Amino acid sequence: MKKAIKLLLLLLFVSIQTTYAQIEEMREKMQDQFTELEDGKLTLHFINAVDGNAVADATINIDELGDFTTDKQGRVLFEVPEDGVYSMGFKKQDFISVDLKFEIMEGMIFYNRFSVSPKIDMGTIRIVLDWDNKPKDLDAHLVKEGGYHISYRNTNSSADGKAVLDRDDLDGYGPETITITDVDDDAEYKFYVKNFTNHDRNNSKRLSKSKARIKIYGEGKLLHEFKITKRLKGNTWMVFRIVKGEIIIWDEVNRYY
Repeated sequence: MKKAIKLLLLLLFVSIQTTYAQIEEMREKMQDQFTELEDGKLTLHFINAVDGNAVADATINIDELGDFTTDKQGRVLFEVPEDGVYSMGFKKQDFISVDLKFEIMEGMIFYNRFSVSPKIDMGTIRIVLDWDNKPKDLDAHLVKEGGYHISYRNTNSSADGKAVLDRDDLDGYGPETITITDVDDDAEYKFYVKNFTNHDRNNSKRLSKSKARIKIYGEGKLLHEFKITKRLKGNTWMVFRIVKGEIIIWDEVNRYY
């Protein structure tokens, strides 16, 4: 009898936990939907990766939908099209032109913010971190082995003066941006992201659920884009390394902080 009661309580607990998780996921999706729809239209936002300001008067070409111009708030609004993955091109004077994608599911966009980079000199690399509204504080880290460690703790390199944290974000979405003005081909670099908000919870999936993504700009174009894998536990996302000037994918979430 006692075993039966314990089993019943266990099943009830699992059921409650599952229901809570489903409700939480549904609530987050509803929040996304309310922020996406404006006057019955879908919205895309474009943000300067260096200063976090809206990018106005940019030309956005969306496949099958045509050309749009961003308003003073860096937005384009358009009628809801069919579900699917759409390609778009971003162009603006003094910015790096870039081709991007977004997905519409059930008439909604679940990721609609895009950080874009002002033009940079040849030999310069710019690393841009974007994510969703939660966790509030993700931190970008760049380490030059035997040299320096760029992060919110140290925003400028003390060794060669060639790396800087352009922007630190504390309240969600990003961008958080690091620029290396001259990559040392004889050095090794590593870049990773830490979940500062939940740093005391090693088993948290918040970082993995953050929709975090990294863009690497260089040579006048977007070189690489990384998206974090969902449903992983850990507070640190080891994204990539640079070895002898070559970008090497790492893409590992672990529990080290």
